[in-house]
Amino acid sequence: MLRPGEVAVVNTEAPERNAREFDVVLFGATGFVGELTARYLAAHAPRTCRWALAGRSPQKLKAMRERLAAAHPGAAEVPLVTTDADDARSVAELAARARVVASTVGPYLRHGTRLVAACAAAGTDYLDLSGEPEFVDLMYLRHHSRAKETGARLVHACGFDSVPHDLGARFTVEQLPEGVPLSVDGFVRSNAAVSGGTYASALLSFSRADRMARTAKARHAADPRPADRVVRTPIGGVRHEEELGVWAVPLPTIDPQIVGRSAAALERYGPAFTYRHYAAVRRLPTVVGGIAGVGGLFAAAQLPPLRRLLASRLASGEGPDERRRARSWFSVRFLGRGGGRRVLTEVAGGDPGYDETAKMFAEAALCLAHDDLPPTSGQVTPSVAMGEALTARLVRAGLEFRVLQDSED
Repeated sequence: MLRPGEVAVVNTEAPERNAREFDVVLFGATGFVGELTARYLAAHAPRTCRWALAGRSPQKLKAMRERLAAAHPGAAEVPLVTTDADDARSVAELAARARVVASTVGPYLRHGTRLVAACAAAGTDYLDLSGEPEFVDLMYLRHHSRAKETGARLVHACGFDSVPHDLGARFTVEQLPEGVPLSVDGFVRSNAAVSGGTYASALLSFSRADRMARTAKARHAADPRPADRVVRTPIGGVRHEEELGVWAVPLPTIDPQIVGRSAAALERYGPAFTYRHYAAVRRLPTVVGGIAGVGGLFAAAQLPPLRRLLASRLASGEGPDERRRARSWFSVRFLGRGGGRRVLTEVAGGDPGYDETAKMFAEAALCLAHDDLPPTSGQVTPSVAMGEALTARLVRAGLEFRVLQDSED
């Protein structure tokens, strides 16, 4: 039996990338976000794009394709690929058939390791929605070197975690002078419900805090850092941000790590770069309640019976109905300083956990498959892999990237 992370040997050699059967395969297409992503691809993928739907159940795939075809008749011909995330041979065969595999199958620590291994070995571009720091670090340690050899791009966190924050920080940096120390603070606001996938991943991460810390330490030791530049992502403390009129509460998400890795890879972020990441909260009682809630969730996640009970309340793959999503919105404001300049920028859109995540994810997959991108390989961030091209796609798709203020500091 193959262990997690091992790759099954497929008898036939994987064809060259451009000659493969599919440009994009959406894996986990029958889940909640998976189906939203499939709907977006059915509506927006170019006719020349050879895309397919993959999942474990052929019956669910067929039923989902029928729902797609009711709104988009052309989707009736979209190929279906039966693949089991827990079967190393199955995912190896899938990776060999595709140029890009986009996976919504989480929590990724439980269901995603074999697919990343298969894509790294086959030279297949891979992207996911993972906001799980341990998974991202573990995949770097196991598969970054192999992906560098094969030319595969492994791009994690291609949904609300962490596309708006990663691309938004880059957009902010581009408004500031070059070659000088820069700092950017991100402030996140939203009225949306927490997604089932994010909730499940958070519970899993909280329950594995010690292992997550050990993996992060190993990643830090193995990940080369620029010799002549400094990148910092300090946690900071709760404070009142006078300019925005909000309480800034540090957000314990993967987003600052992704921004920091983009900054380490791209010289445009300057010789010294600092990024801090906050939730922007209007009222102090909300701050106190939120901190207490997260602390209680962390404590409960350490006890298996309580963790199972909490997990049953909002399962991965569940989500709000269309009317609730239509009322949801997000805004991330970035306060950037450096070289005597001060800028305030914003990335904003609709429902972050579902509709906009599906949009970001689908556009990222199409970007990897079809756009003229800078050469890169291995585990890379959205900004490093796709940067300006993905930003342009998202602006055309309706997300806002704008400069609110630009002045001398």
